[in-house]
Amino acid sequence: MSGAAVNGVAVGVGARSGVSVDEVLALVTEALREAGLTGPHVTALATLEARAAEPGLVAAAGRLGVPLRAYGAEELAAVSVPHPSVAPLAATGTASVAEAAALLAAGRGAELLVPKRKTRRVTCAIARSLPVRPNEDASAVRLLPQGQGYIAGQTEPRTPPTHHPTAAMDIHAHTDVHDLRHHGDAEVRDEKLIDLAVNVRTNTPPEWLRERIADSLTSLAHYPDGRVARAAVAERHDLPAGRVLLTAGAAEAFVLLARALPTRRPVVVHPQFTEPEAALRDAGHEVGRVLLREEDGFRLDPAAVPEDADLVVIGNPTNPTSVLHPAETLASLARPGRTLVVDEAFMDAVPGERESLAGRTDVPGLVVLRSLTKTWGLAGLRIGYVLAQPETIEALTGAQPLWPVSTPALVAAEACMSRAALAEAEHAAHRIGVERAHLLAGLAEFDEVRAVEAAEGPFVLIRIERADEVRDRLRALGFAARRGDTFPGLDRNWLRLAVRDRVTTNRFLQALDQALLIRGC
Repeated sequence: MSGAAVNGVAVGVGARSGVSVDEVLALVTEALREAGLTGPHVTALATLEARAAEPGLVAAAGRLGVPLRAYGAEELAAVSVPHPSVAPLAATGTASVAEAAALLAAGRGAELLVPKRKTRRVTCAIARSLPVRPNEDASAVRLLPQGQGYIAGQTEPRTPPTHHPTAAMDIHAHTDVHDLRHHGDAEVRDEKLIDLAVNVRTNTPPEWLRERIADSLTSLAHYPDGRVARAAVAERHDLPAGRVLLTAGAAEAFVLLARALPTRRPVVVHPQFTEPEAALRDAGHEVGRVLLREEDGFRLDPAAVPEDADLVVIGNPTNPTSVLHPAETLASLARPGRTLVVDEAFMDAVPGERESLAGRTDVPGLVVLRSLTKTWGLAGLRIGYVLAQPETIEALTGAQPLWPVSTPALVAAEACMSRAALAEAEHAAHRIGVERAHLLAGLAEFDEVRAVEAAEGPFVLIRIERADEVRDRLRALGFAARRGDTFPGLDRNWLRLAVRDRVTTNRFLQALDQALLIRGC
């Protein structure tokens, strides 16, 4: 932010009765420092109307040389805030006085630079004014890239709240600073760390699969022939072969979809795997985002998806939230003229693959993507597949190069479709569920850690204040965790953890305890 003009910076403050001016200013100064600002940048101090006469707040505004703006409880309650809390909601009817007051005082379409920070008797948040882009819904909170905070609008003064959307629509330009190309493998590359960053099942591929792949090496002189593998995938999902396309991992499928299908308004539901959006951008599309929120459990309200979206992408279970959306909720997104892409890369890690749409032919425009790299440990082999209506498969095939999937990968795909392999995957899914429950129980012991409890995938998403610092401490202690701030809809306070065996999890929990103590949480 250095060198740039900073306009309309407002500091929202919540305080208990009798708070001193020094307590207020100490927290405000710390929050300003976090945003790269100083006192002269502040244009207003804002708080709850019932606290407007508090001597400590009045004196703080005086020392800053700014007006003290007061808002009624109804005004503040009408503002959706990123970090709601039960205590202020019960006391004032407002889920976060500091955040709501800062956003109101900064003006319509305000950006939350520093979310709620608190001491024993004071809470503080910082917002600044930001122009609302044309066609952007300013009535809901949306997350900007790391370092740029949240955007929120508000209702007119003293208008009671009416609707709090479960997600916000956000059309991003290509200047987005989220690193969409960052993936978990970057967390462990070139370093000897215990890996909780990559969602590939450990001790894979199994010996029988390695042997099948090794045997295929004798036929490398021949060009790959995918007919047998394609038929095996089709039989596994009870579909005709014309509805199956084999790809070099799910990542290739995203590229094919972005390049081969005509689309005017693609929308990606976030937080989720970032490769679909990256592929769409690379193909020249401007991508809309629907951002799901923690307070809603990162669950989708279908009404949040714009009606005119002609391509919608969502994961199930979603990476990184581990939320499993109901199949019928996703199916309800289908529309005439719309392509509905459901990324089921982790569905085989869900017992019974409940909520899968893979075998459905009654959902118009449905495209289901599957990957064999996670459960079977084949990330280096690159094998996945697409299930869709024949016209879509034909369009995607036309965008593929010749022989896109290698012979060893085709052999692996055929092998993983066998009854014995499917039974092994089902057993692994149940085992993952047990180990995930153990991990979540351990995380629940930490007051500083908040996990997405609805986790159904082979990973969990957790929130810790300044998780980026905790992640660095964990690396020093020998553990790699996946950073969360590269996922649109998340920020520096999130980490994704792969589910591992009990011994590894227990060692990790001990390391996490040390990391939190070292950081001084």
